Amino acid sequence: MRALDLVSDPPTDTIRLSGGYLDEPIMPIRALSASFERAARRPGAWGRPPVDGDVALREWFARAIGGVAHDEVLITNGGQSALSIAIRTLTSPGQPILIESPGYLAAISIARTHGLQIVPVPVDEHGLRTDLLDDALLRTGARVVVVQPLFANPTGTTLSAARRAELFDALERHSAFAIEDDVARHLSIDGPTPPTLMSEDKSGNIIHICSLTKGITPGMRVGALCAHGPVYLRLRAAKTLDDLCVAGPVQAAALDFLTSTAYPRHLRTIARELGRRRDTLIRELAARLPNTQPVCIPRGGMHLWTRLPAGADPDAVGARALAAGVLVSSGVPWYPAEPDGPHLRLSYGCSDIEHITEGVRRLASVV
Repeated sequence: MRALDLVSDPPTDTIRLSGGYLDEPIMPIRALSASFERAARRPGAWGRPPVDGDVALREWFARAIGGVAHDEVLITNGGQSALSIAIRTLTSPGQPILIESPGYLAAISIARTHGLQIVPVPVDEHGLRTDLLDDALLRTGARVVVVQPLFANPTGTTLSAARRAELFDALERHSAFAIEDDVARHLSIDGPTPPTLMSEDKSGNIIHICSLTKGITPGMRVGALCAHGPVYLRLRAAKTLDDLCVAGPVQAAALDFLTSTAYPRHLRTIARELGRRRDTLIRELAARLPNTQPVCIPRGGMHLWTRLPAGADPDAVGARALAAGVLVSSGVPWYPAEPDGPHLRLSYGCSDIEHITEGVRRLASVV
């Protein structure tokens, strides 16, 4: 499965320009270690936590997300687990589901594994083409849309204000749900971020997912799955069957870190470092590969969606790049149907400036 290729380890001397997590120098290792030490000493830390999650942690997520109460927040083992639970709970095998094209590879893989009929909805530099939603929902009968409205993976796009309004209108007209995959919110680079869709949901059409994994460390597998009304109980039942609960010490450590002074300091570090790395990648591509073109300049996240010259084969470019010592992601698997052109997803969060510069040099030798 192509999704598994992205988490396979390349040779040790390979420069990573593909990856979904921060590299270790950006991770708040010292502060997290202290949080885990304190959490492990908490009374009852090693007992079985509530199925829904630690109450104080749920309250923190509710405040951060907006528009939900703590008893509408379910703590999960990261964002991908939450996404799988949401998709499987809201659909049955054989049913249609709307997914961005290009869109998040894990969402595509989960939908395929669950036996769903994927209906691709195009994405441009302003995010999901919401002007196409009415037709897609009416034509297919789909009642679930998966959307990454903020710093989408792989495109880096953010859904515009006008399209957010169109999305809400379409969902209400068709009594449909949108699964808001908001795992990149901690990765803001350029200024304040728009509010969550969940915080503006007036009709109960949004299922919200967020995670600490992308913005802190891959070892911090703590996420939240939020919903209003009876659907929350369905999500809770599905989650309980999957893994019962998230480990108590992990939840306690997460809460300790999030409520410490280390957390806002870490967010400032992310913004500074990701900004420098993004700008370096864009500058090096312009200098060494002027025949490539970023689809947009992301204001956050860690990915640059880059169009290759016409006629290029992204899979072949990816294979040649790996042989030259740089890991990139072909754009092909990020499309649930036929690609609209040759692209690479280039990541700037998993390598430092020196390696990004050398990685682009190696990539330029094979494009």
